[in-house]
Amino acid sequence: MVKDSMVGIISDSHDNLPAIRKAVDAFNDAGCSLIVHAGDYIAPFTAREFGKLHGDFIGVFGNNDGEKKGLTAQFSRFGKLYEPPHEFTYRGIAFAVMHDPEALGDFMKRRDVDVVVYGHTHEIDIRPGKPLVINPGECGLWLTGRSTVVFLDLEGMKTDIVDLT
Repeated sequence: MVKDSMVGIISDSHDNLPAIRKAVDAFNDAGCSLIVHAGDYIAPFTAREFGKLHGDFIGVFGNNDGEKKGLTAQFSRFGKLYEPPHEFTYRGIAFAVMHDPEALGDFMKRRDVDVVVYGHTHEIDIRPGKPLVINPGECGLWLTGRSTVVFLDLEGMKTDIVDLT
C-alpha cells in the first residue's frame, strides 16, 4: 500500500541490477509514493527494474549518465529525468535535486527549499534543518561496499537510512 508521506531517496545505482532490485523492493515494501534518484543510473536497461516501482519517479542526470536520450526514453514510461539541479514541490514540500554537490551551498542558504537531495560522493550525508540535506550514499556499492537508500517521512521530516547489503 502506497503511503503519501513516504519518499524513497536513491543515488549512484551504477548499473548494479541486484542492488537496484533490492532498492525497488525496499521502496515498494515501505509504500513509498515518490522515489527521487540523484543520478548515475548509467545505462537505459536499468529502467526495467525501476519501472517496477509502485510510486512516482523523479530523477536527475549524473556525471556518468552519457546516454541521456536512451535513459529519457526508457524512464519516460513511468517517470521523468531532468537536468540538475531540478526543483519541484511534492505534498507542499519544496525539493531541490542534484547529482554533484557543487550547488549545495547555494541551496542551503535558501529558505524556500525544504529538502536538498544530492549524490555523486557515494557517502551518506544527512543534515537536519531547513533545508534538510540528504545524500543517500550509493545504491551500487561499487566504491564503499555498502548499498544504501534513505526513506524520508514527510510527516515530521524524519529520515531512515536503509542498508541493502
